[in-house]
Amino acid sequence: VQLQASGGGLVQAGGSLRPSCAASGRTFSTYGMGWFRQAPGKERRFVAAISWSGGSTYYTDSVKGRFTISRDNAKNTVYLQMNSPKPEDTAVYYCAVAKSRWVATQTDQYDYWGQGTLVTVSS
Repeated sequence: VQLQASGGGLVQAGGSLRPSCAASGRTFSTYGMGWFRQAPGKERRFVAAISWSGGSTYYTDSVKGRFTISRDNAKNTVYLQMNSPKPEDTAVYYCAVAKSRWVATQTDQYDYWGQGTLVTVSS
């Protein structure tokens, strides 16, 4: 089982970026998926989650209205559309597969984790 995150990089504040995460070795279409982030010296924190069908999503307050999580089950891939990013969004972003079908916000509700992709937002 592997989760390969990509699409991070350097972006200016107010721009846009779309990290993605492709899963292989297993079909994840029946599991919720999520994105977390970890800034230097800080703990890993929840960003966004999506249910198995994509019908339910949930976001941490600081990204609501700016970030959008989506998934393509045919491609076993989850995306995080980041619009109007801010310097405080700078972090390593991790994708993860939940233990259930539904949205989940805690790290212990996830089974598998990607290696992370660095997003740096310049002011």
